[in-house]
Amino acid sequence: MNHLFGWRRLARLTFMLLYFLIEVLCTSQQTVQSETQQVKGIVGQSFSFPERVIKSGNLLYGDLGNIANVYPGKRGKITLEKRFENRLHLNNVTRYFTLSDLQIDDAGVYTVENTDEGEKSITFELTVYNVVSKPQVTECDSSSCSVVCSVDNKKEVTLTLYRGEEILNQTSSPNLTTDLSLRLEVEGKDYNSTYSCVAANPVSNETVHVPKCCS
Repeated sequence: MNHLFGWRRLARLTFMLLYFLIEVLCTSQQTVQSETQQVKGIVGQSFSFPERVIKSGNLLYGDLGNIANVYPGKRGKITLEKRFENRLHLNNVTRYFTLSDLQIDDAGVYTVENTDEGEKSITFELTVYNVVSKPQVTECDSSSCSVVCSVDNKKEVTLTLYRGEEILNQTSSPNLTTDLSLRLEVEGKDYNSTYSCVAANPVSNETVHVPKCCS
């Protein structure tokens, strides 16, 4: 009798342990799938959300909710939101949802719901950037041997002044209504050095070589 009781107790403990492990694995899987991936796009270009939808699925956007559906046996998609009409489609080769002619206000949180095998949701936070402008030399004073380099300020743009590969100065500003600018004053011993001004953001960069302005 004691032997039978012991086996029952062992079976119960084994069942509880297996149940606990399954719960942990399920919770872990849900946590991984619920993580938001940070992605970047460029104004005027196309962006594909990197989650394949082979047969069926949906695309959700922020508070608008469902903006596209794909059904088994249907080619392409049904777009439910007017602002994405003719810009959003399911690429028939890659099977990614692709948004073309990106605009700044397309930024936000998108969720791809893939229903090919069960249900799988992956969330992407899309940030859209302008291509950075080329810096301009706005002042070249030969008497003081100084140069001012400037660039239009947009989202997350930095302006950096280099001597060769050495960073001399760098600036950025959250105030997008004013240009970024840096002044370079060349000392006598550095007249023959090569200087450059680089504007950059997370998706692009532009370089201008600073002319020698010394008399």
